[in-house]
Amino acid sequence: MLSENLLAKLNEQMNYEFYSSQVYLAMAGYCSSESFDGFANFFIVQAEEEKFHAMKIFHFINTLGKRAHVSGMEDPQNKYTSLLDAFEHAFAHEQTVTKRIYELSDIAWNEREHATINFLKWFIDEQVEEEATFDSIIQKLRRIDNDSNAFYMLDAQLAQRTFTPPAE
Repeated sequence: MLSENLLAKLNEQMNYEFYSSQVYLAMAGYCSSESFDGFANFFIVQAEEEKFHAMKIFHFINTLGKRAHVSGMEDPQNKYTSLLDAFEHAFAHEQTVTKRIYELSDIAWNEREHATINFLKWFIDEQVEEEATFDSIIQKLRRIDNDSNAFYMLDAQLAQRTFTPPAE
């Protein structure tokens, strides 16, 4: 049975996932304003993924017969000094998301709320992938440095990214 504490934390995480979507849209806006169209696409797709994550929690809460409570969040950061700066902020953001998911999982474990434990496993696996993706792009950006050909290739590669919600 879902405790009020765990329900509140799930609602907080749902809203943080919606906020994450805004964080990545702000990064897409920065990229687009600098004509980094492939990088902008990467962040737009990331924003779609985050909204999917939020809705996954929304539906889970409702499936348990509880109330998903949507609330507003602070404005996301909109200014970055470089693509590397934006991706480093994104990586730090994902590390925060991971910490939040782990805290939720700890609460579910402590309360022996097995349905939520099972549900959160998907998010834990997803965070491993998210952090690895951002770390990989950061490493590539650092290696590229001022190599415009390599930069163009990475931008073109990221322009191909799409989001298809995973089958449940």
